[in-house]
Amino acid sequence: MTKELERPLGQERRRESTKRGWGFPRPSRIGGMALAAAIVAAGGYIALQPDPFRTPAVEARTSVAADAADAETVVALQKAETPPAEPASAARTPGPSIIKLSPESGDAKNVIVIRDPSAVGQDLRVAHLPDRALLEQSESGPLPVRAADGRRAVDVYARPWSGARGARVAIVIGGLGLSQTGTQEAIEKLPPEVTLAFAPQGNSIGRWMQAARRDGHEIMMQLPLEPFDYPRVNPGRNTLTTDADEQQNISNLHWTLSRTTNFIGVMNYMGARFATDRAAFAPVMEEIGARGLLYLDDGSSARSLAGELAAKNKVPFAQGDAVIDEARDRGAVLKKLDQLEATARARGYALGTGSAFDTTVDAVASWVREAKKRGIEIVPVSAVAVDPEKRN
Repeated sequence: MTKELERPLGQERRRESTKRGWGFPRPSRIGGMALAAAIVAAGGYIALQPDPFRTPAVEARTSVAADAADAETVVALQKAETPPAEPASAARTPGPSIIKLSPESGDAKNVIVIRDPSAVGQDLRVAHLPDRALLEQSESGPLPVRAADGRRAVDVYARPWSGARGARVAIVIGGLGLSQTGTQEAIEKLPPEVTLAFAPQGNSIGRWMQAARRDGHEIMMQLPLEPFDYPRVNPGRNTLTTDADEQQNISNLHWTLSRTTNFIGVMNYMGARFATDRAAFAPVMEEIGARGLLYLDDGSSARSLAGELAAKNKVPFAQGDAVIDEARDRGAVLKKLDQLEATARARGYALGTGSAFDTTVDAVASWVREAKKRGIEIVPVSAVAVDPEKRN
């Protein structure tokens, strides 16, 4: 008994474990050690191989944007199957990535594509660069045309929007280009959802177009049309008139269209008389449709034939509900904007037009911020236009 009490704990157990099989460890331990050695050897072999067992299942590709002067280079990058890496000096701006799921079987039925609504349309980082497939050269300058694949300027240069069914308000501010300071302030102060329209008589339109497009604005050109009391009331040079022949009016239209690029269409500047003369207006609207442009009627003339002629020539068409700055007073402008909101809540959308006066620009910028908080979506004019080619 004394010997048992004095023996250290576990000593007998260790001796017994070594008495079996000539003093070697148990067979189960031999198998465990061999398995561990095999695992280590296999892991080392795989680690030394040049990725033979790894197959990429997801390819993430970030759209390439090069802020360069040469549009051809950018177009080539957009069309390339695998875009080259950006140079180290290129500015990188955040944007949605395009993710392609590539199953090993190659079966596209199981591919899930998730689209960001803000990514539909032209990438804003290259939005100031014209798509050469949509241009033709003329004596006046570059003119918009339909691309060989059917694309139109109204499709390519339209600003993206959510596509939601809520209340939408579109606002178009015209007269850009006439005042350099006023144009700069309008581009900088107005939210990008506001559409900007350039007067063809303005200066540096190409430069201002690029600034507006970089900021995300959808843009249009204002088309000077004959008003009543013309020429005492004169929209400016190259006005389309009822007395001119068809060729002269088309030539004046081309002059307006050639002043810059990247616009979705035209809107009338004045034109109460011209818009009621079918013989003068019909060939002009036909030409607008043939070139893939949108037409916006500001709604100032109840007798305008614009809507009828646009439908006949499959021209995307929008009509203004109110001119928001007939009275150049901040309170009056805000009241008109509130009326547009009420119309949008009742009908689903509303469209207002105005000019780039300081009062108008400040009032619109302030109202838009508050309207968004109330659930109003501010959209470009293309979002409220009726497009016959998309309503078959």
